[in-house]
Amino acid sequence: MRPGTRNAMVPIPAGSVVLSDRRLRRSWWVQLAPYQLGAYPVTQEEYAQVTGLRPSSARGDRLPVEGVSWWDAVRFCNALSRQERLTPAYHLHPDGEGIEWDTSADGYRLPTEGEWEHGCRAGTTGPRYGPLEDVAWHRGNSQERLRPVGGKRPNPWGLHDMLGNVWEWCWDVYDAEVYGSYRVLRGGGWFDEHWSCRASVRRRSHPTFRIDDVGFRLARSLGS
Repeated sequence: MRPGTRNAMVPIPAGSVVLSDRRLRRSWWVQLAPYQLGAYPVTQEEYAQVTGLRPSSARGDRLPVEGVSWWDAVRFCNALSRQERLTPAYHLHPDGEGIEWDTSADGYRLPTEGEWEHGCRAGTTGPRYGPLEDVAWHRGNSQERLRPVGGKRPNPWGLHDMLGNVWEWCWDVYDAEVYGSYRVLRGGGWFDEHWSCRASVRRRSHPTFRIDDVGFRLARSLGS
């Protein structure tokens, strides 16, 4: 990856977060060890430099990559890890469907849902880490199009675009009993109404799904 284009990784302190599901009417605590999150969603330039591909419908080096499936995202994580001589976090089965996460690996990966929300909140307790117009691109201010990363105010830990712009894939299965292999999406996107751009909002989709308001952000474990 060319100097100056790498997505900076931000250290996130240990902590805990309460996740909730309004549909299931339940909440649960998650304890978290320290980890890292990308300061921005992965951009189109970063994705192209690692994979040679530009899958997005909108074009721009500093736009978040979109039109990527969950599987695309985990393969990117492994490819970037190998490029930087790190141990890949994911073992993909030869059939192309199974996957295992090596939690001892030092390579890049997707955040867990708990890591995503803990990082998004950054010690705040409200629905957002700042006034909506200051921190997020949403349907009311995006002019219904994708926006370059970093155009809005970061949260207190220095993470940009945690709300709005693109939804972000997380590692977690949403609800295996009801939705099978569907994975969790977080954060809201450029075409969403303001109420979707909140730290607690959950969305789900099939891991092969690709659309123009879904991207992803990198994570890494610490102390491996």
